[in-house]
Amino acid sequence: MRRPFPLFALLAAFFFSLNAHAQSQSQIGYRAEPDADSKKTILLKDYKPESMLHVPVHAITRAAYPVIDVHTHVNDAMGIDDRHFNPAELVAMMDRNNVRSLVILTGMWGDKLQKVLDEMVKPYPGRFLVFTQIDWSKIDDPQFARLMVSQIDDSVARGARGLKVLKDLGLGVRDKSGKLIAVDDSRLDPVWEECGRLGIPVFIHTGDPEAFFHPTDAKNERYEELIGHPDWSFYGRDFPGLQSLLEARNRVFARHPHTIFVSLHMGWPENLQWAADSLAKFPNLFMEFGAREAELGRQPRETRQLFLAYPDRILFGTDSGSDEQMFRNYFRWLETADESFDYSGYPEQGRWKIYGLELPAAVLEKIYHRNAETIFAQFKGIGQVKKESH
Repeated sequence: MRRPFPLFALLAAFFFSLNAHAQSQSQIGYRAEPDADSKKTILLKDYKPESMLHVPVHAITRAAYPVIDVHTHVNDAMGIDDRHFNPAELVAMMDRNNVRSLVILTGMWGDKLQKVLDEMVKPYPGRFLVFTQIDWSKIDDPQFARLMVSQIDDSVARGARGLKVLKDLGLGVRDKSGKLIAVDDSRLDPVWEECGRLGIPVFIHTGDPEAFFHPTDAKNERYEELIGHPDWSFYGRDFPGLQSLLEARNRVFARHPHTIFVSLHMGWPENLQWAADSLAKFPNLFMEFGAREAELGRQPRETRQLFLAYPDRILFGTDSGSDEQMFRNYFRWLETADESFDYSGYPEQGRWKIYGLELPAAVLEKIYHRNAETIFAQFKGIGQVKKESH
């Protein structure tokens, strides 16, 4: 005859089974897997996380005010933008987005300048402006300054409305000995003076993103961009530092108070206090933010404070001027308070999001077009200058 199974044994078996079942169903832990790092195998280029934020999204399909984009290279003489756009289609896109005018900065000089003027300016009055440039191939000529003044005069007579200086000055242009030409080289003083005399602005690009002056390594926030463009790295070798370049640039502003200078890309967008100090010191200085939406958009409070402090000195620029979605992204950044969205071209310049500035209407209108109008209204041209000199 079998003995009855003790009750306590039955209960123990039941609870043991229950506990084992619970453990098998729930394996939530609070310590990281010891081999977790070895499993992180997704390549950086393939990592495309989707934000889980539930935040307002405002699609701005047309700028609140007419826009003058002062920084483009569409159909330019240098071929910086390697695509060629049908001018009529470009104008139609501009109309849809309330873009009144595009400024084509890299117009070169002579016949190349004339070709851009003939294609873009003459058939579409008021829609495009073209700038001229300096011919650095003549830097070693003893008559360099005189030749460049004459070239600028000819360009203005043809229809150019400003001078564009690429970042090559200070970082790329060298004399026959191989020495870099400094931004404040005295041979350029007559050029800056002539621009002031003619009433044309000098749009100058000095330096580049601060990260370009640091090693291209795991600490560089623009690592991916520099891997794609290794020639954009100015770390080491005989390149001057970023602050040194900007200090030389500011000496030029100080020496030529009657010439209007526009610092492209905000000069030093990672250091907006420097930008503010420069604007305070030089009343002949303006700034534009082409291709720096990413830098400015990630520091919205500092950027908004700067724009509100100097609403008469900031210009709208994109450094593109041909893409409809790019324009609308810029409009959203300037006009709304939207949070944590992609800048135009994300993630090339860095893996971060930007935040809307929600600028007041009066400030928006100045940035969109009034400040540019103020600058271009200073134009005198060859004929008026000759009259004034007699």
